[in-house]
Amino acid sequence: MKRQNARTLALIISILTYLVVGAAVFETLESKQEKSHKRRLDARKYELMRKYNLTKENFDELEHVVLQLKPHKAGVQWKFAGSFYFAITVITTIGYGHAAPSTDSGKVFCMFYALLGIPLTLVMFQSLGERINTFVRYLLHQAKKCLGMRQTEVSMANMVTVGFFSCMSTLCVGAVAFSHCEGWSFLHAFYYCFITLTTIGFGDYVALQRDDALQNDPRYVAFCFVYILMGLTVIGAFLNLVVLRFLTMNTEDERRDAKQKALMSVSKPRGEVACLIPLSASTSSTPVADNTPKAKDLKGVYTEVLHFQTICSCLWYRSKEKLQGSIPTMIPQELTFSDAYLPQDSNCPHYMDPASTGCVCSPRQCASISSITTGLHILSPFRVFKRRSSV
Repeated sequence: MKRQNARTLALIISILTYLVVGAAVFETLESKQEKSHKRRLDARKYELMRKYNLTKENFDELEHVVLQLKPHKAGVQWKFAGSFYFAITVITTIGYGHAAPSTDSGKVFCMFYALLGIPLTLVMFQSLGERINTFVRYLLHQAKKCLGMRQTEVSMANMVTVGFFSCMSTLCVGAVAFSHCEGWSFLHAFYYCFITLTTIGFGDYVALQRDDALQNDPRYVAFCFVYILMGLTVIGAFLNLVVLRFLTMNTEDERRDAKQKALMSVSKPRGEVACLIPLSASTSSTPVADNTPKAKDLKGVYTEVLHFQTICSCLWYRSKEKLQGSIPTMIPQELTFSDAYLPQDSNCPHYMDPASTGCVCSPRQCASISSITTGLHILSPFRVFKRRSSV
């Protein structure tokens, strides 16, 4: 099974298991409280019906009116401040549900507004997260240099630690502020900040919904808007650092597999050329011509195996003829045909024993050829050079 398929299957199983575990825990924690709360509400309902002599139809109508009045309890929602608050909850996908368009034209505009606004917001937060991570990495690097540490490189662990504490600090600051302004406990305020900044947005706790705060307290309104946007930026930076790394793993694996298939399709052994190419190089997924450290290492291997100080002319022409029909993609472009050696047939009239230290071809028939330069330089036909002993 491919690595990408195995990872996807493991993620599916993990999510399903996580959902089952979460459902079991929530059922255990909330089921009894729900039943007892329902019994208390039913008892209070029948008590009010008896006290005010209300029929079931009258009570249902009264209940419907109360539910419709609930959004207006906090004051006017569709002035500019309230509309701006609603727009934030739309494009950030928080969606408290404390206010919603009631007209058909408002609903249609909301859909188109979200269709364009949500992608723009996600891109903005991701871009801001990248800039913040770059700035934090620079600060950590400078701090390590000032402290005189040997290792000044900023590791992933350093960045994750800083990101985690930044998120916790943001949540704690918001919890303190909202617990003071909204009258919530610290736990409930921390819960509101977490639900908001993770864009879950249940709507059970919503800021700016008491004492006509949207119209009467502009400083608190500005603080809420800035806190939500800045908090989402900090959370986005942390997610950009941690989560997106795993999201790109499948793409990287697909690219690596494509390179391996493309290389293997042209790197099948052909004749005697493949015998001179190392196995590790022929199965490598990195092209030799790439300007990467691994490619340079492979080039060094080819040079070590194929590079000679001199090759006689008969060997050169024979090698050239054989090499032109072989696998040129496996040999770096920087190495000319004079750098590639193919062993001669022992029946060749100019065959040379591998243990020999020089060319045995007739000086009148063969010319020495230098492979140090990129071209074919014909030197004196009576001059004999020694081959490298490592080949």
